[in-house]
Amino acid sequence: MSTTGDPVQKAKSAAAASERESVVWPHRHLLALEDLTADEIRLILDTAEAFEDVSTRSVKKVPALRGRVVVNLFFEDSTRTKTSFVLAAQRLSADVVDFSAKSSSLSKGESIRDTVRNIEAMGVDLLIVRHHVAGTPHLIARNVGCCVINAGDGRHEHPTQGLLDIYTMRQVKGRIEGLEVAIVGDVANSRVARSNLHGLLKLGAEVTMVGPTTLVPRAFEKMGARIAHDFDRVIEQFDVINMLRIQRERISSNVFPSLQEYSRLFGLSAQRMKRAKPDVLVMHPGPINRGIEMAASVADGANSAVLRQVTNGLAVRMAVMFLCKQAAEGS
Repeated sequence: MSTTGDPVQKAKSAAAASERESVVWPHRHLLALEDLTADEIRLILDTAEAFEDVSTRSVKKVPALRGRVVVNLFFEDSTRTKTSFVLAAQRLSADVVDFSAKSSSLSKGESIRDTVRNIEAMGVDLLIVRHHVAGTPHLIARNVGCCVINAGDGRHEHPTQGLLDIYTMRQVKGRIEGLEVAIVGDVANSRVARSNLHGLLKLGAEVTMVGPTTLVPRAFEKMGARIAHDFDRVIEQFDVINMLRIQRERISSNVFPSLQEYSRLFGLSAQRMKRAKPDVLVMHPGPINRGIEMAASVADGANSAVLRQVTNGLAVRMAVMFLCKQAAEGS
């Protein structure tokens, strides 16, 4: 797709081309990649490609959501995701409001249902929701008429992170089908791992979950993943290695002897990288615990796409908001 011309028109052209192929974006919400078809995921990726160059312009705005109001409902701490959604909405020319749970009526006993219905009553068009309880964005979507986008719910899914990871893989490798992808680390507690798994399998990649038995349960085999507990035995086969953060805030027991022992067995060190393919793509959703999940030299090295992922998150989130709002307006 050309990188010149009007991004909004390119996005509409991508949607129109998909419609000609009988692929229509029907969803006013994005709650989980598990809910989407392969063609719907490809439509998001193609639409993101149309918005990619907006961030490189001197004036980083297009009028796709001019006059619309986006509210960030973040009940968990976030740096990358929250800032990315704010900038993505602003680059679509939307008005953006940040919601603080601590200073809201929730602290006085008001229910989430009543809170979101009151916020919607002020003329809100999109709600971006992150919550520590799985299913909260789904609950909110059932109780409002505006668009709802899941920015991470408990251990369930983080669909836009999954999309930007897949977008980055396709951008660098030129394809998804046939790629051998490793998702390494704290899979049990990772909503990113689940979104990646659903999206990658639907697009034809092979996915292997790698980590200690306590963090990579065999249950993921039922979802279509391969399981490996010895990183060194399988590292040579992968085209992409996506490292996960150890989510100490979600771990309630001693699942490995020590961080040093975990890093020795499953960290992506410079020495371990020598066993990988020379062109292996290294990724991490962030934040990175340097020296634990991966060495600083690997995080900053030539194979790393960590900052590219962050950049691509803007285009992907612009695409998701654009498509959901189009569906809501019936265009």
